[in-house]
Amino acid sequence: MPATSDPASRLIVLSLSVLLVIMIGWLLMVGKSILMPIMIAILSVYVIATSSKAMARWPVTRRLPEFLRKILLGLMFILVLAALNWVVIVTARDLVALAPAYQANIERMITQGFGLFGLEENADWETIAEVVFGRIDMPMVIGGLAGSVGSMVGVLVLAVVYAVFLAAEATGFAHKLAVALPNRMQAMRTQAVIEAINARIGDYLAVKTLINVIVGTLSWAVLRLFGVDHALFWALMIGLLNYIPYFGSLFAVAFPVLMTMVQFGSIQFALLVLGSLTAINMWVGNWLEPRMIGGKVNMSPFVVVAALSFWTTLWGVAGAILAVPMTSTLAIILASFTQTRPFAVLLAKDVSEFEPPRERLAELPEPSSQ
Repeated sequence: MPATSDPASRLIVLSLSVLLVIMIGWLLMVGKSILMPIMIAILSVYVIATSSKAMARWPVTRRLPEFLRKILLGLMFILVLAALNWVVIVTARDLVALAPAYQANIERMITQGFGLFGLEENADWETIAEVVFGRIDMPMVIGGLAGSVGSMVGVLVLAVVYAVFLAAEATGFAHKLAVALPNRMQAMRTQAVIEAINARIGDYLAVKTLINVIVGTLSWAVLRLFGVDHALFWALMIGLLNYIPYFGSLFAVAFPVLMTMVQFGSIQFALLVLGSLTAINMWVGNWLEPRMIGGKVNMSPFVVVAALSFWTTLWGVAGAILAVPMTSTLAIILASFTQTRPFAVLLAKDVSEFEPPRERLAELPEPSSQ
């Protein structure tokens, strides 16, 4: 092709690339209800496969065949999901029944707050609720929250079905790849990319899940100690939202603290719960998680925040939870090809893995003085 056509061809490639990105984004948004359970199922299979390898190193379970370990983990996953569904149903029922008492506590706290400013003579609750708060309807609010959580549980149930079939077909994937890519070099390269994704994402999700179990257990103990209603439900929410980097722990702590406030009608008591849960999250975020996860996901903090914003816009809370593993998968794929490798470098936090060895650096020619 003549040199004069190079700019035109590059412009065409750039335009097609932009159109492809727009089309993929549109498909992700339109196909949310279909794609989200599939992505959760794929990530669940990663967790099960990595956990199975970890069980192979434990004295009690290392003698079990691999398929039996995976079956045990799959059954455990289903039992946890069934327990979560039961907790959501029971919690929603009890919260709706207690909603009038919670609303009375809110009214009393707000009236007391006006009293602190010497406005108790004018603190007519009906007027305040109508003008400032628009008549808080606790049963409706609680019902809406329970419905949102219930819909998420429905997505997880569908994800379990997908995960069962994916796990069953995982063993024959290598043969499918060999048939699909007769070129041996292509097949080996693709297999290497898949293995890199499996290692990084699987390890990250398995360790992150263990950390979230620890966070949830400690949070449950604190909430039980303070007598907060439905401590198990709030602990499960804390563990689930902790999958979201940076912001997940903030939202996770906010819900049980608000629950404490409306249950006891005491801001001071809620602050005690807030301090205790914040201490747990700070210990996990600043000490435990860096030591357990380390550099398993090599992504810039800015990239993580941008990915959270993008996937949350597309898929809501579930997108925020899936943002890190999906973006890390994209980074591994980009790093596997020469043309897209610079984009992977820009996404990374530590670029040392992309740098050539020191021996090769010594062989590189020095820059010209011209």
